[in-house]
Amino acid sequence: MAETRGRHGNDAPAEGSDAGGPVSIRRPRSRRARAVEAPDAGPQTPIPDWSAFEPADLSHPGLFINRELSWLEFNQRVLAQAEDPYHPLLERIKFLAITATNLDEFFMVRVATILKKFRAGIEDVSIDGLNTEQELDAIRRRALAQMAEQTSCWKMALRPLLAAEGIQFLETREYTAAIDAWLTQYFDANIYPVLTPLAFDPGHPFPYISNLSMNLAVRVRQGGRTKFARVKVPGMLPRFIALPANLGPQPGTAYVFLEDVIRRNIHELFPGTQVEGAHLFRIIRDTDMVIQEDEADDLLETVDRGLKQLRYGALSLLQVEDDMPRRVLSILIENFEVDDDVVVRSSERMGFGDWMALTRLHRPALKDPVFHPRTLWKPDDSDKIFEQIADQDFLIHHPFDSFTSVETFLQAAVVDPQVVAIKLTLYRIGANSPLVDLLIEAAELGKQVAVLVELKARFDERNNIAWATRLESAGIHVVYGLVNLKVHCKLCLVVRQETDGIRRYAHVATGNYNRVTSQVYTDLGLFTADPALLDDVTEVFNSLTGYSNKRSFNALLVAPVGLRQGMRAMVEREMEHARAGRPARIIIKNNAVADQAMIKTLYRASQAGVAIDLIVRGLCCLRPGIPGISDTISVRSIVGRFLEHSRIYYFLNGGDEEVYIGSADLMERNLDRRVEVLCPISDASIKRHLRDTVLEALLSDTERAWLLQTDGSYLRGTAPEGASPLNSQQFLIDWYSAHAHAQD
Repeated sequence: MAETRGRHGNDAPAEGSDAGGPVSIRRPRSRRARAVEAPDAGPQTPIPDWSAFEPADLSHPGLFINRELSWLEFNQRVLAQAEDPYHPLLERIKFLAITATNLDEFFMVRVATILKKFRAGIEDVSIDGLNTEQELDAIRRRALAQMAEQTSCWKMALRPLLAAEGIQFLETREYTAAIDAWLTQYFDANIYPVLTPLAFDPGHPFPYISNLSMNLAVRVRQGGRTKFARVKVPGMLPRFIALPANLGPQPGTAYVFLEDVIRRNIHELFPGTQVEGAHLFRIIRDTDMVIQEDEADDLLETVDRGLKQLRYGALSLLQVEDDMPRRVLSILIENFEVDDDVVVRSSERMGFGDWMALTRLHRPALKDPVFHPRTLWKPDDSDKIFEQIADQDFLIHHPFDSFTSVETFLQAAVVDPQVVAIKLTLYRIGANSPLVDLLIEAAELGKQVAVLVELKARFDERNNIAWATRLESAGIHVVYGLVNLKVHCKLCLVVRQETDGIRRYAHVATGNYNRVTSQVYTDLGLFTADPALLDDVTEVFNSLTGYSNKRSFNALLVAPVGLRQGMRAMVEREMEHARAGRPARIIIKNNAVADQAMIKTLYRASQAGVAIDLIVRGLCCLRPGIPGISDTISVRSIVGRFLEHSRIYYFLNGGDEEVYIGSADLMERNLDRRVEVLCPISDASIKRHLRDTVLEALLSDTERAWLLQTDGSYLRGTAPEGASPLNSQQFLIDWYSAHAHAQD
């Protein structure tokens, strides 16, 4: 098995490997995707006159792409999947919902942050030279264009295609008398009891309106005066109401929208008045929590207090129906204390994130085909796990490998009487996590259990507080995180008392300990008992749970103490190899490249002649292909069935390859403001697998690849003439399905 061999790499070289001489990943350009103009490629910016740039001056704003605009281009690539007939129909619905949720979070955090600076008169200059006002204007125009495209995608493409499959969505003008009568009964029984009309006038203060909520601003006529009220569209009720089969206009399933049913029956909430109008609006608030280090005596209490304050965060978006009267809009603007620049008028539906519910429809033919991930260990193999890890390292690759392997590893640690301690970092745990129950069971069995629960994991703060409280109540030593740093590394440490003394085992990963996300995110995990790695893992946990000022590690690259310096040193080493005429190659697969200093280092490496391939899922502020500056750098983004989340850093090193996996992207926050870990791969066969199977597949993708152009736009890749197209994710599904683990 290519990715599970002896730790010291003494096995025979894999077929086609370069053992015996300098190693390099082949770059058969004929197999690489070429860029083609695409109708959804997004706006292109004028290309500067690169000849006017001094090669030694790597600080010019023209050498960098705006961070926010680059992220919006990533979301555009996701939206392109919703528009792509390559995907089954309900998968296209999923991509539409993802882009909407992504955009909501973008407004909650990124737009909100820039708005705060703008309102406070703080004049920042972005990496590409835009001031705060210019940046706000640019991202607003791009985001609004994306929202319009979401609407068009639903209205013109997905909705008609669903109708053709017997899944219909009715507008109110399509209601028959029978439908109206049924909906009236449904409203009275299931919706009316949940609704709470809230007046706002001199006697009734403007009601609190929660983030992401959809509401109706209602105008009623009473006593010769027009009055106003707000009715919330309850988020706990289904957005799509299925009609009885006999009421649908055509064979199949027919749905109506919750907000339409409420509006159609709104008069029942205001008896004795005349309802003049009910106008939908939706808000997005600032949810970026800032913790002041000098005020955080108790981190849990501080985060909890911060979450309560965020309920009243300033608005970063006020989305209203296109036909909302100006008088009603003015009342909202005045009471939310915002300006017109956060207002967006929409002619169609709002909140496309709710469309994710449609992916739960039982229509297998409209979804991706099911595949069965491999399992490294079966549950009844738990007595063999530590013996096997002591003998060799194991790599698992989600979702092609099941997350049950991680759960079985932890289960083995819980039930093994020789295990004396378990330590784990938890960032995004998810709901109903079996790992929490296992940790509690371990504590009840008398094992020492320590868990770092990162309370500041954005959008999971409340969930993580609940998990931390439950773990602590079970007698587990819980650390809430560090005040001035987010703990983002993914580590599990098991300490075992064996006949020859204490031995430690670790799982080091690129993704969270979350069963649900492991099924849709590509992530890597390494099981190891390598003493050098385990010494470092132990030191990381000691620094998280106690007081440690350790500034260097033997094997791991750890942020914020040495990862940046280590990464820079490895890039500079490739530069020395290139200048000396030795093989020089860098491949980086991660989620973001935004740190200006690291981009400059990569530019210098390109100038030295180092071949650099970047596989960056999301935002990338580096411009490839600038003559004399980045002409040996290529950047591609893979957007497909799974979210590319794994991080791999490959350095050819003159033939003595080094490969790292871990939690860090090349962003300032990852390098300087988070606890991150990159773990070296020492096993020769695992290195070959990551190089020749995983990275080579991603670099050869001609179906799901998007190629970054020098001007900041992305173009779809296509296979060269005469070559068969390659979908890297499908290739990996097939590869892992055909290669059973050695234990199977």
